[in-house]
Amino acid sequence: MSTYQSEDTRKVTTRRLFEMKQRGEKISMLTAYDYTMASIVDQAGLDVILVGDSASNVIAGNVTTLPMTLDEMIYHGRSVMRAVKRSLVVVDMPFGTYQGNSKLALASAIRIMKETGADCLKLEGGEEILDSVKRILSAGIPIIGHLGLTPQSINKFGTYTVRAREEEEAKRLLSDAHLLEEAGCSAVVLEKIPATLAAQVASELKIPVIGIGAGNGVDGQVLVIHDMLGMTNGFSPRFLRRYADLHSIMNGAVQQYVKDVKSGDFPNEKEQY
Repeated sequence: MSTYQSEDTRKVTTRRLFEMKQRGEKISMLTAYDYTMASIVDQAGLDVILVGDSASNVIAGNVTTLPMTLDEMIYHGRSVMRAVKRSLVVVDMPFGTYQGNSKLALASAIRIMKETGADCLKLEGGEEILDSVKRILSAGIPIIGHLGLTPQSINKFGTYTVRAREEEEAKRLLSDAHLLEEAGCSAVVLEKIPATLAAQVASELKIPVIGIGAGNGVDGQVLVIHDMLGMTNGFSPRFLRRYADLHSIMNGAVQQYVKDVKSGDFPNEKEQY
């Protein structure tokens, strides 16, 4: 199977994402939460690494992203940054560190940037978090917005269904996207919304629009790496394409290891001192 290796080895910046949109080059984005995985995806030519609060699900085993703390996100962000040479690294601000208190938001943002060395932050929400967005941006910290399905608000909506199907919510999302751009955000992630609406947002905004479950009319795509590599097998939304079946491969390898240990086959004479 052929692989794509970027020939451009320059460090990806928010400015370069803007330039990619201008020339019609799609933006590739995946999550990573640790040194080893970040090293692999960075070397593969990935444009953007998202240190997502989805670590709450795939790393910590929580049902929602809400339990993730600022210290935990800093730990994951710092681990990723030690590996990365090219990709733009974006760290999610966790629930409770920016909503409703712009001073707390700035303090939290500064901690993440200073203690991880990350390139950018991501915040969920539109008009309701605009004060926090503006205050963080005023400190020179780049922000990527996140609209549509916002997992940190799951208790408010009560479902992970597709967002913005109705006209009123679609208009509000479009308005929020413009507000985030006007405030100075570097890009916007759109999660699980109708493809036609996502394409409209991408066509109206000058900044890049990155989708997850938002169709192909946007400027880039993002997936959770554990999902796209098939390490998780209980999550199969329509938008997910699995590029490998690591769950089966890893399970088989462990089973063989157990068998070899119990039979005395491992280690053999060549595998000992």
